[in-house]
Amino acid sequence: MKRHLISAADLTRDDALLILDTADELAKISERSIKKLPTLRGRTVVNLFFEDSTRTRISFEAAAKRLSADVINFSAKGSSVSKGESLKDTALTLEAMGADAVVIRHGASGAPYRLAGWVRGSVVNAGDGTHEHPTQALLDAFTMRRRLGALDGRKITIVGDVLHSRVARSNVLLLATLGAEVTLVAPPTLFPVQVGSWPCEVSYDLDAVLPKSDVVMMLRVQRERMNAAFFPTEREYSRRYGLDRDRVAKMPDHAIVMHPGPMNRGMEIAAEVADSPRSTIVEQVANGVTARMAVLYLLLGGADLGGEI
Repeated sequence: MKRHLISAADLTRDDALLILDTADELAKISERSIKKLPTLRGRTVVNLFFEDSTRTRISFEAAAKRLSADVINFSAKGSSVSKGESLKDTALTLEAMGADAVVIRHGASGAPYRLAGWVRGSVVNAGDGTHEHPTQALLDAFTMRRRLGALDGRKITIVGDVLHSRVARSNVLLLATLGAEVTLVAPPTLFPVQVGSWPCEVSYDLDAVLPKSDVVMMLRVQRERMNAAFFPTEREYSRRYGLDRDRVAKMPDHAIVMHPGPMNRGMEIAAEVADSPRSTIVEQVANGVTARMAVLYLLLGGADLGGEI
């Protein structure tokens, strides 16, 4: 693997499979009474979050602590950043503290790339603007693999606000690398201009693709990033692109439903679907810790896992 994980495009097929296989090994820890390994003892991981987050920050913190790393949580609110300190100055402060890895979430697309040029440690992108969120794609692929087996030839449908979704971008890149066939479904107004260059198919008709989907991943409608009217009403959006019980009935019996969270229940996904046996939403949260443990372990060069699992 490379020194940083900034984009899902950074991962070769071998890299991605190595992370997923390592996560499989690390998943055994969660079944033990003591859920810790000493592999990263003495290493320092900094969670540098310039945007609000609950799942991702806690997931990275839990992952680092289960590997016995020291964790520093840095929130932009109440820090020198709120007084006008630049990202570079913050990076130099972290460098002086001897951070071995910096996990960054930032509202500006490309911020992790800049950070990687200023620190000697590894940089992990935990979401930058509307660009990418590679560890979310890894935990999603890990979840799919545990439910469905190998992803080669699997048909994955990603539905919703593709325009503002860093999760969609990372998933398309990673799933294509792993041999899956991805179809994006959304209203025409919620596709980015460059979607034609992505390794996927595009559709505007959700009902047409459901019968041949192994996985249906619903995306949150990110109203906080919208500065215009991208669809007439929430009710109209839900009628055309929401996943309800009738639509789930059109899916193959083995197909699963995913959502990166947080959900707008009743808009992009019905509550009864989110809580159904097909849903992997709670599994994704648990698998997020395992997948991020694998990423930190591999980036920071932990000891051989063989004798510790």
